[in-house]
Amino acid sequence: MPDLNQVELQNLRHLIGVHETAYQKLNTYSGQAVDPQIKQIFTKSAQDALNTKQKLMSFLNN
Repeated sequence: MPDLNQVELQNLRHLIGVHETAYQKLNTYSGQAVDPQIKQIFTKSAQDALNTKQKLMSFLNN
């Protein structure tokens, strides 16, 4: 994989931050949800955001 230029690196860092924020918020919402179905939706969405963040971070390690 070729090296990232500065703009690509900035965009990647921004996307990682966005997914981390989404993960934190969705995790909080899940903890506050009373309805089990809503709780499950928030939990899955939080996990998806975390997985995407980790995938994006792998580009920084290459």
